[in-house]
Amino acid sequence: MAYDREEVLKYHIGGKVAVALPKPLKTKDDLCLAYTPGVAHAVKAIAENRDAAWDVTAKRNLVAVVSDGTAILGLGDLGAAASVPVMEGKAVLFKAFADVDAWPVPLAHCRKDGKDTGPTDPQRVIDAVMAIAPQYGGVNLEDIAAPACFEIEDKLDKALDIPVFHDDQWGTAVISLSGVMNYAKLAGKELKDLKIVMNGAGAAGIRICEMCKAAGVVDVTMCDSKGTIRRDRTDLNPYKARHAVDTTAKTLKEAIVGADVFIGVSAANVLSGEDVAKMGEFPAIFAMANPDPEIAPEEVAKALKGRKYVMVTGRSDYPNQINNVLGFPYLFRGALDVRATTINTEMKVAAANALAMLARESVPDDVKALYPDETLEFGTGYIIPKPFDRRLKDIVPAAVAEAARRTGVARL
Repeated sequence: MAYDREEVLKYHIGGKVAVALPKPLKTKDDLCLAYTPGVAHAVKAIAENRDAAWDVTAKRNLVAVVSDGTAILGLGDLGAAASVPVMEGKAVLFKAFADVDAWPVPLAHCRKDGKDTGPTDPQRVIDAVMAIAPQYGGVNLEDIAAPACFEIEDKLDKALDIPVFHDDQWGTAVISLSGVMNYAKLAGKELKDLKIVMNGAGAAGIRICEMCKAAGVVDVTMCDSKGTIRRDRTDLNPYKARHAVDTTAKTLKEAIVGADVFIGVSAANVLSGEDVAKMGEFPAIFAMANPDPEIAPEEVAKALKGRKYVMVTGRSDYPNQINNVLGFPYLFRGALDVRATTINTEMKVAAANALAMLARESVPDDVKALYPDETLEFGTGYIIPKPFDRRLKDIVPAAVAEAARRTGVARL
């Protein structure tokens, strides 16, 4: 669906976020409690015990949505200021879906040359986030280009005692894994028995591969713009090299033959109907490039006519959408509820499993009413829950919180 530019800009006038006051400020006593002299007691409490900030400030439910504007949606490097509408949108989703308070934190001049565009200096982003961290209970990194995003997240996660989560890396990975889990269920296979071929080895692709492996997948062949990521290649960065395999296939078209699952986070139209026809007997095609997928669902339907298959995209106008709003609000909700020090792999896998299990349950009538053109029953056309299923807020955070406790990263 196309939206008129003026209509969109009118919606955005004044911004999409604002400060709401959870405490009254109507009397002299209220003023003395909120500010001077009463606030001194809260200051001293934190000075005596740093953890008191979780109780006497907004920290317990506040997430910073941080971007340097180097990879804004599919628009590229447009600078920190241009990232703000997206970061505001992210904050809206945090609040609407999981009641997490979030605030945009655009970081300008984090480039190697000090200008508003150009390659990111990871250390500048790290230093900036470290400086603001005392206010927040978590940090959601957003729209930061690879490979800088890997270093930024890894170093911040080690340095800070609050969750640091780059949604462009992990959000798609968590939701994709839930879909792979349910595909395996429908196929009657264990994750370890699946043959997966991926196209796209950027931030999202690398993390999808890692998530699948963490859940039990063994056979994953990744491809980038130069072909399969093989051990005999000498042009691989460290993140790609970790997933290099021994294979005679040199191209995506060669690698995909006989595959159970194709996962694409790359570019439009890199697959043909002939390619998917050469996949396994019951294939799953996760074509998640936006706005145009690696292969159109209509072309898949034509190529696989008469065969059972699963089709997944990143678009809301097709069934089985990989939508990050199914992940990040609930991962942070669960982490904040137990004051977790990180969002570790076990917590991410727990979220994916919770999503997969929910999709197998009967769908409430109010959710079905929002999607009158779809049959919301577990099967090839419905393997991923819908974003407006309000059960998500109870089920996914609970699974994340339990995983945090089980792995020893929960304070509560």
